[in-house]
Amino acid sequence: MPPSPPAIFHNGARRAKRLRAAKNFPSHDFVHLRAAEDVVDRLETVLKRFETALFYGPGAEHVRQALTEKADIGEAVTADDLPGADLLAAADNLPFEDESLDLVVSAMAMHALNDPMPALLETRRVLKPDGLFVAVLPGERSLFELRIALQAAEAELLGRVAPRVAPMMAVKDGGALLQAAGFALPVADVARLTVEYEYPAKLFQDLRGAGETSALLAGPKGAIRRDVLTKTIEKYLELYPAEAGGIRATVDLITLTGWKPHQSQPKPLKPGSAKASLRDAIMTSTERTEDPA
Repeated sequence: MPPSPPAIFHNGARRAKRLRAAKNFPSHDFVHLRAAEDVVDRLETVLKRFETALFYGPGAEHVRQALTEKADIGEAVTADDLPGADLLAAADNLPFEDESLDLVVSAMAMHALNDPMPALLETRRVLKPDGLFVAVLPGERSLFELRIALQAAEAELLGRVAPRVAPMMAVKDGGALLQAAGFALPVADVARLTVEYEYPAKLFQDLRGAGETSALLAGPKGAIRRDVLTKTIEKYLELYPAEAGGIRATVDLITLTGWKPHQSQPKPLKPGSAKASLRDAIMTSTERTEDPA
């Protein structure tokens, strides 16, 4: 394995923020609800029954609550690194035997991992052959409006810019990670949500209420200066106004799917094994569409 990347997040700070937010989380969890719906939509398209399933992360219970009969799940348990789930466990240390689960879902967890690879390898370990992994997480353009407004405000008032909004995964990087972790038939795609807020403070309330405020190791300590916050709101209203007033915020939801390899799965053809020429197919198609006149 390549060396682990440098740490980005302060895990203790992130857990503390989530603990403080837990009581009022249901008032700020609309993105987690949408993410759970997206996961269940994927499961409904798979013509396979999953007898044993694990859902882990902040959105684990949302996924379990959103399950439908068509999703065809047998026994499902939840796990998280905070109390409240069925199991207290980290994504890179799952308390299951090798090849014991048919389905693993990472629900709004991977974006806050310093290194996703150990969690992916652990998931592959506990999945049975031909078991399915699904992950849903915020993508790279999530909250880009807030990032730009903060940077513009700090540059104007302080002459410098501090890291305040966490970097997030690009969809192409998600697919590459699945391949590197040894998953078969990897798929990565993104759904873009636009959220409109009547006033910017409501966005900040939702981020705090969901436990998703910054836990960057390199980020500034303490609260944002009042003048910087005021200028940020001014910049946000100027640059990204909502049609009905207030502001708009973008959330990209990336969904990753991959399968534990199994001999029954389709294999890609070897290079040079094609029996027909693409050039010939194009020429034939062109000839058929020419006007006879």
